[in-house]
Amino acid sequence: MRWKNIIFFFAVLFIWANLVSAATEVKRDGGFITYDNGTVLDTRTNLMWAKEDNAMDIRWAKAKSYCDNYRGGGYTDWRMPTLDELAGLHDSAVKNNIELDNLLQLTGIYWASETRGSEAATCHLLNGAQRAWTSKSDLADTRALPVRSGK
Repeated sequence: MRWKNIIFFFAVLFIWANLVSAATEVKRDGGFITYDNGTVLDTRTNLMWAKEDNAMDIRWAKAKSYCDNYRGGGYTDWRMPTLDELAGLHDSAVKNNIELDNLLQLTGIYWASETRGSEAATCHLLNGAQRAWTSKSDLADTRALPVRSGK
């Protein structure tokens, strides 16, 4: 009986692992691949982005927690992007002549992981990747956009 339980456990684990990693490509646009699991891969940087942000104003600490605990696409290694990664997302889109808001569902200004005292870095992706330092407690159109390594 014990062997049957062990075999059953590994069969379920195998099936689950294949379901999680079996994302289907929906669209290729320049250097970007959109998948049906809510992710977008930037093939230039090999970073995978959540297709949607958190869609509401959020302070930096909650945005960091949101990114770290995000489970989109079945992955568990999401994090808050750096300022350079956010700007790089914009640069990749520009190089491929792609409108970012046609690729991702963007709704605001994005928190980055860099901090200095009571401020954190932000990047306005729909305004030329404009960079700024903002109070961590600010709620003015600030959002979270999780990222992970696409490897």
